[in-house]
Amino acid sequence: MKKLDVARESLIRRLPKVELHLHIEGTLEPELMFGLAAKHGIALPYASVEAVRAAYNFSDLQSFLDLYYAGCDVLRDRTDFYALASSYFTRAYADGVVHAELFFDPQTHTVRGVPMDVIIGGLRDAMEDAHKRYGITSDLILCFLRHLPEADAFATLEAALPYLSEFVGVGLDSGERGNPPSKFERVFARARGLGLRVVAHAGEEGPAEYITEALDLLKAERIDHGVRCDEDPALVARLVRDQIPLTVCPLSNVKLCVVKDLAQHNFAKLLRQGVVLTVNSDDPAYFGGYVADNYRALVAALDLTAAELVRCAENAVRASFLPSTAKAALLTRVRAAAVSR
Repeated sequence: MKKLDVARESLIRRLPKVELHLHIEGTLEPELMFGLAAKHGIALPYASVEAVRAAYNFSDLQSFLDLYYAGCDVLRDRTDFYALASSYFTRAYADGVVHAELFFDPQTHTVRGVPMDVIIGGLRDAMEDAHKRYGITSDLILCFLRHLPEADAFATLEAALPYLSEFVGVGLDSGERGNPPSKFERVFARARGLGLRVVAHAGEEGPAEYITEALDLLKAERIDHGVRCDEDPALVARLVRDQIPLTVCPLSNVKLCVVKDLAQHNFAKLLRQGVVLTVNSDDPAYFGGYVADNYRALVAALDLTAAELVRCAENAVRASFLPSTAKAALLTRVRAAAVSR
């Protein structure tokens, strides 16, 4: 593994970053988890913060999700969701994030009796604060849990209609195995009819075929993960031709055993083939690194060049759901950072 040199470390620090694959519930650090548990009188199955972190030894996506959903139980009221998102934005600001598109999973909370307005309200409070404090812009993407029936996704979408102006798009997450995008074709058509943007997790643990389904059936505008695309050379050629972005999460892929070692990751190979790749942190509280850590890890393991780091940052700007004028302004900032010392 190559040591991170001073020049590329400096570049990573100053690059304005856009994060497109971030589960806000996955930023629940153990310290906050314990604090909220004490607030609500919830008994956690762990004796200490250290014991929680010791449990972060996942064998696959499902072993992570079991702990992830258990942790979410401490999120009960509007101030909890505010605290969760505010903690993320503080870390994101330190990493140079200037825009973030946050995934949230309402089904994880509504099933526990937490109202939709509490979830969205608390997140929006933190988003507004982050803009005032740090200048960070952000959007929400409502994700459907794919291990649940499509009927549940429809019910969730309908429950969210009074708050339609508060989120920009819909996504698809949770356990991929046995839950193809085709399972949700109708609810995504409904979402598109409402003017919502579309993304979907595909090709993390699921096969390359799931990526194709997400594109053809859900009409996804970008693919979350997508690292198994190289099982199908024709799909890779399509991604390059159509410039379809992948929101890749390198440290997550290692932690969830998608790859055994980051040095074996196909990120550099795909990037050099012309695939539009972006760098993201996924569930950073559980996977040991926020977005700048993921940039550093790619350099250390795969020797990405300075030009490739800049390209990843530019890709994220272009792949965002920001207005074209905001994208142009951010691209100017990225290019200025690339040449400064």
